Amino acid sequence: QVQLVESGGGLVQAGGSLRLSCAASGRGFSRYAVGWFRQAPGKEREFVAGITWTGETTYLDSVKGRFTISRDNDKNTVYLQMNNLEPEDTGVYRCNLGGTWYSGRYIPHRTYWGQGTQVTVSS
Repeated sequence: QVQLVESGGGLVQAGGSLRLSCAASGRGFSRYAVGWFRQAPGKEREFVAGITWTGETTYLDSVKGRFTISRDNDKNTVYLQMNNLEPEDTGVYRCNLGGTWYSGRYIPHRTYWGQGTQVTVSS
């Protein structure tokens, strides 16, 4: 059974950086796309970034140029490097494995979610 564990969240001032990790257990990680999502209090979950098994990437417009998603298949891990953070980036960040890649969009898999890591950006 696949398990996803996020880490790397924390409290940071605006303009700061964090690197989130999503470590996966189970087989076949390298064959699947992975996505990062976030949810702020009182708001709906939103897509942040996605990466295919070949390394193609896609991003939410508001994070382009600030966030970078990457993967290390040898370590079964996907990373989200977040630079120049803004208070609007605050939320619980969760990764998703095995979603559908369609026309440059990542559609999450129904089942394979991590528990999330909190990111708080102070102004």
